[in-house]
Amino acid sequence: MKEAVRFLKFTFFSISAGLIEIGTFTLMNEFIHAPYWISYLTGLVLSVLWNFTLNRKFTFQSAASVPEAMFKVAMFYVVFTPASTALEHVLTVNLGMNEYLATAINMILNFTTEFIYQRYYVFANTIDTSQNIKS
Repeated sequence: MKEAVRFLKFTFFSISAGLIEIGTFTLMNEFIHAPYWISYLTGLVLSVLWNFTLNRKFTFQSAASVPEAMFKVAMFYVVFTPASTALEHVLTVNLGMNEYLATAINMILNFTTEFIYQRYYVFANTIDTSQNIKS
């Protein structure tokens, strides 16, 4: 049951991060007319910072070193960001897919892979170690 609640929290915070990502993307894409990849990348970075902060504290309740945990998350994005940016390019430029649909596909890929990565690698040995946990 505890893992189901943890997954629901992760889902909720990921949805809020997704709103930040798509909101940032929309502002930059529609109003600033920034290049597509800059709009995507800026939204992604802001959502990652938001998602990491909330999930570390509330979902995984981890007392892990913030720099160490953030470094591990950054390493995930060293792989995910170029891969997802390339996928966005293929979907939108080469295949002509709507940029919002392509972004939604990448957000779903990010959600699923990031939960597994954070649960079983970033916070694996520090879950429920925060001082804020009620016994």
